[in-house]
Amino acid sequence: MEPLKRGDRIALLTSGGDAPGMNTALRAAHKVGAALGLEVLGVEEGYKGLIEGRIRPFTEFGGSRALDDASRRGGTLIGTARSKLFITPEGQAKAKEEIAKCRLRGLLVLGGNGSLTGARALDGALCHDGSPLRVVGLPASIDNDLAGTALAIGVDTAMNTIMEACDRISDTALAHQRVFIVEVMGRDCGYLAMTAGIAAGADAVLFREGGKTDEEIVEQVMRAVEAAFAQRKIVNGKEGMGRRHCLIIKSEGVRYDSHKLKEAVDARTAGRFPDVDTRVTVLGHVVRGGSPTAFDRLLASRLANVAVRALHAGHSQVMAGWAAPWAGGASIAPSPFDPHVTLRPLDEVLAETAKMHSGASDLVRWRVRALSEAEPVMVL
Repeated sequence: MEPLKRGDRIALLTSGGDAPGMNTALRAAHKVGAALGLEVLGVEEGYKGLIEGRIRPFTEFGGSRALDDASRRGGTLIGTARSKLFITPEGQAKAKEEIAKCRLRGLLVLGGNGSLTGARALDGALCHDGSPLRVVGLPASIDNDLAGTALAIGVDTAMNTIMEACDRISDTALAHQRVFIVEVMGRDCGYLAMTAGIAAGADAVLFREGGKTDEEIVEQVMRAVEAAFAQRKIVNGKEGMGRRHCLIIKSEGVRYDSHKLKEAVDARTAGRFPDVDTRVTVLGHVVRGGSPTAFDRLLASRLANVAVRALHAGHSQVMAGWAAPWAGGASIAPSPFDPHVTLRPLDEVLAETAKMHSGASDLVRWRVRALSEAEPVMVL
């Protein structure tokens, strides 16, 4: 495609679950677009707003000052929503009508797997003059469950939030001789639990990709409990506890309910460790919120810069990914706009993402193997 011309319109859309750093990406995309002479609009509330034609200048969202302020906060200034209508042919046809009516030339979609699937569905959308619409995706998902990028926007902030929460929980667990089961987000991908478990010094990490039965999960937790509380040491000639707490991090994708797991652990510990209590903490949407870390702000800004420049240069149906030369055995060259950012076809991204969710990805198999190898070290 030919490069966009000055005055051409592009729109920014955030969809699905919010992620810290989305606002930073919106700010960067708006500034880069303006520098290239483009008119940058915002789509209110994701694909729902696209269908309803709520495509507005950023002055209606507060302008550059509002973007500057929002870039330091979580959430998304232009809102996000999941749309059941958009997944239907009727909904997609209506969205394409609104794209032509608004005279858009390009669309930048920020979100996770579902959001990029929606971006893929807009392939074939036409502008008002009959030329093809350009669509570029940005990976924004705290679960880090997208292929084609080493990290998605929001992951680093979420990991730090979990780590800080676990550090605080470990303090109270240490004071009371407790086992804490901390449940974190990650419905289809256990990445957050895996990485936060290592960073927080957890005694065991439970994740969906491990494929363990309920009984195997209980056994894994009990190995960690035994290692934490059964070790004895001599202090000043007296025998005392080697440790006073045990931290278990569990991904929400593990189907075994956290409270049922607590009951099973309590039943096993009642006889041998009668003074040890088990507690459950579900961090839930706390992990989504908060100000983005410095890394997430930089990541969001650099990905947005490449995405807008790719739209301007004529690229379409690609995703800007971070430092990810490998995916499914394929080697991808860096983009011409940033040596650490690649542009990968959305078809490839979505196909490899499906393999990640099914456990068939080489990357997922490596993660499972790495955590399995780390388990003996974690419980020592």
